[in-house]
Amino acid sequence: MGKNRILLITTLILTHWTWAQNGFENFITVTGNKLMDGDKEFRFVSFNVPTLNYNEDEFAFSEIQPYSLPDEYEIRDVFETINQLGGRVIRMYTIPVQLENESPDTPTYVKGPGEFVEESFQTMDLVLKLANEYNIRIIFSTLNNFRWMGGAPQYAGFRGKTVKDFYTDKQLIKDYKKTLEHVINRVNTLTGVAYKDDKAILCWETGNELESTPKWTAQISKYIKKLDKNHLIMDGFFAFDDVPVRKSSIKDPNIDIISSHHYELDAKDFNRHVKRNIEIVDGQKPYIIGEYGFVSTSAMEKCINDVIESDVVGLLVWGLRGHRSEGGFYWHSEPLGYGRYKSYHWPGFDSGSEYDEKNLFAMMRSKASEISGLEPPKLMQPSAPVLLPIEHSSAITWKGSTGASGYDIYRAESEEGPFEQIGFNISDAENQYVPLFVDNTIQLGKSYFYKIKAINKYGNSNFSNTVGPVFAETFALIDNMDNFGKVFYSSEKVTLESDNDRIFKEDMYRFKGNSGDEIIYYVPGKLKKVKIFSFAKDSGQSIKMSVSQNNIKYNNQDVQPTEFTNGKGDYGYWIPSLYDLKIEGEASYLKIKFAKETQISRVELFYQ
Repeated sequence: MGKNRILLITTLILTHWTWAQNGFENFITVTGNKLMDGDKEFRFVSFNVPTLNYNEDEFAFSEIQPYSLPDEYEIRDVFETINQLGGRVIRMYTIPVQLENESPDTPTYVKGPGEFVEESFQTMDLVLKLANEYNIRIIFSTLNNFRWMGGAPQYAGFRGKTVKDFYTDKQLIKDYKKTLEHVINRVNTLTGVAYKDDKAILCWETGNELESTPKWTAQISKYIKKLDKNHLIMDGFFAFDDVPVRKSSIKDPNIDIISSHHYELDAKDFNRHVKRNIEIVDGQKPYIIGEYGFVSTSAMEKCINDVIESDVVGLLVWGLRGHRSEGGFYWHSEPLGYGRYKSYHWPGFDSGSEYDEKNLFAMMRSKASEISGLEPPKLMQPSAPVLLPIEHSSAITWKGSTGASGYDIYRAESEEGPFEQIGFNISDAENQYVPLFVDNTIQLGKSYFYKIKAINKYGNSNFSNTVGPVFAETFALIDNMDNFGKVFYSSEKVTLESDNDRIFKEDMYRFKGNSGDEIIYYVPGKLKKVKIFSFAKDSGQSIKMSVSQNNIKYNNQDVQPTEFTNGKGDYGYWIPSLYDLKIEGEASYLKIKFAKETQISRVELFYQ
């Protein structure tokens, strides 16, 4: 046997041995109405992470579709977050299915009946590998009742049928079984372990909020048990708020866990509905609150206390999003959150103050410990962030560190230093999908090197990598529209908007104007370049620009927008339009005149 072959075999053996050491000892089992990890009762308070295996919130301005596959950094960040919160479980959303209105190049997992995307499933392989590494169990939901990310409507559409046919049509059921077979029998390319043998999977969930018939549920559960003798099955029937859990699933020998979802605004309604479900289940099987959210911290704490004191096995709050490799976080405005609630970002930031993000996380850590009987994880200073390449001193961004509350920015004129601090406790959750820091203290003609530290109340990280040299050719005025402070003048009717963020690529702050309204910016130098990021309901030019040296005589500028649209989609997206203008001649003032209803989310002015 050759040396290379021996080395390869040895490497594989060591890889699998290392994975086994990080993995779980037991499958989760059922005793009566309890979940068990070996001989220990298993209870939890944790989060839904709907983007664990598939991002639906990639809203960089120039991206025309919001879907992507998370990379290892992003997946690790989620698991580290749940670990720091003391959560023991993540409920993932579903196995995505090709959407009919998306480009064929859009990432997905299922492209047609029996047609699967290997690259995507390798992402799922990584999720399960890291679940074992971080000792986090996964509730593995295999189907969505709705079209978000693709589900039952798309399986039906492949055959020219409607979603109403999905739960009764023999061909559609056969198609879905192909997906189940592929998923359950899949052998992880990173660990060599079949999914059906992977202890990180707490259970298979028949789907998300399914409007399924009892016959379909019984048939699918029986099929899953035929393929997999190790894992539990949780009923994904649409038991939502005042819709009770289904008695037929309680009697079904192949269903192990009953679940329901709750978004009642009034805590007394939550308690009444959960109590009714507990009475229906009657101690015959474990019962989980699979989704709960969009209530105050006080109300949520009261409801979680009631859950802890009841027979409910666990509760999962909706929903958490993690860091983004390109900088900052993924953002998601919740359609059911009546304009207030967004995805949660650990460890809580001022940008989440409206829904009390910091205090909610503190409460969740406490309750996760209380229900599990385990000590809360010790929190420590964050690990070092990764500073990303810098094209301009106004566009400094980084891969964030899990648990960091802010970042300190350092700059030097030499790679060896000395470095001075120029940014203090900078949040990476203040703005959405844009660079995180602007260096306003540069001197033109010089080159600079940058590095950063992550900070929280437990200490500072080591320094990041150093990036540079960055040549200072122009100054920059960057306005993210969170207030009117950088505007020289605006018409009286120009307003600051901060609602319906989803249709504006999740941007939290925009200036809204109508036909005839104006905004003027001033820079203390010679304008060289302008970029305006705007949104309009319809295609075409929605703003006009002119420049002036004295704020009296303005010269009109001919610039047409570049549009980044894939249609209105499921949320009624406005059309993102970028106006990119190079300025010739002397000018220090920029006038933006609205031609029709438009919302501007960001203005960049570069000057010397």
